[in-house]
Amino acid sequence: MKKVIIIASVVIVLALSLFVYFRYYWTFADGYKEGQLNNIMCKGYIFKTYEGKLIQSGYKGGGSGVQSNEFEFSATEEVGKFLEQLEDVSSKNIKLHYKEYNNSLPWRGFSNFVVDSVIILNTTPGGGAQKADKTDVPPVL
Repeated sequence: MKKVIIIASVVIVLALSLFVYFRYYWTFADGYKEGQLNNIMCKGYIFKTYEGKLIQSGYKGGGSGVQSNEFEFSATEEVGKFLEQLEDVSSKNIKLHYKEYNNSLPWRGFSNFVVDSVIILNTTPGGGAQKADKTDVPPVL
């Protein structure tokens, strides 16, 4: 009987561990989003996290009209501080690298999308964009 209880306990602990890992820590997807930074703020009651919005070019159709595409994201502490320090970021296009998780955690941010690096794009007079410089912000787990 003791053996069955020990085996059942081990199986339950392993199952819960796998569930928590895939639900909160496994990276579902990662990619890039490009646009203009709308805002970045540090907010939260207990866990202060950086939350931001990126306005992407183009429009999406809504029920009552046309709206701009907004990408809401959470940022690691290093990226959030970097974005706060940019002086004239509203006129520059930036490219964000993000990781999408299945669910958010309070200390990671409110969004499932967590930005871990930023590339500032120079806008040329002809309307095109070229890569300028990438921040060397180390990813935070």
